[in-house]
Amino acid sequence: MVSQSLQRLQFLCDHIPALLMKMDEETFSYKTNPNKWSKKEILGHLIDSATNNHHRFVRGQFEHIPLITYNQDQWNMYNYYQQIATKQLIHFWEAYNRQLLAVLLQLPASYYTQLVNTGAQNCTLAFLVQDYVTHLEHHLKQIISY
Repeated sequence: MVSQSLQRLQFLCDHIPALLMKMDEETFSYKTNPNKWSKKEILGHLIDSATNNHHRFVRGQFEHIPLITYNQDQWNMYNYYQQIATKQLIHFWEAYNRQLLAVLLQLPASYYTQLVNTGAQNCTLAFLVQDYVTHLEHHLKQIISY
C-alpha cells in the first residue's frame, strides 16, 4: 500500500542519515572494483533515483503518460559523486527524500492511478511510489545495516 511506503520513507529519512554520518570516509569511498560503485556512489544513485522519481511523481499528475527515463550509470558518472564530500551527499539525500515525502503526502489519492512511462512500461503513480521505497531500501542495505 502507498501509505505503508510513505511511513517507511518517513522512517528512513528519520534514521538513515545519522547512521551514514557515523561511517568513515575511507569505508564510504572504497571501491571493490573500478567498475563497481562505492557506497558513496550508491548513495549518489539513490539521489539520481529521487531526482527522476520526483519528475515522475509531479509530472505524472498533470501530463498524459509522460516518458521519464534515465541512464543510471551516466547519471552517476557525470554527477561526480565519488569526488563530492560525503556529508554533503548525505544531507542532500535526506533533504530530497523529505521533499518527496512532503509532495507525496499532499498528492490526492485519485492521482495514484495516473500513468507514467518509465521507458520499460507504463506504471501507476501508486506502483512507482511503492517501487521507489523498495528500491531505496535495497540499496541502503548495500551501504549500511539498520
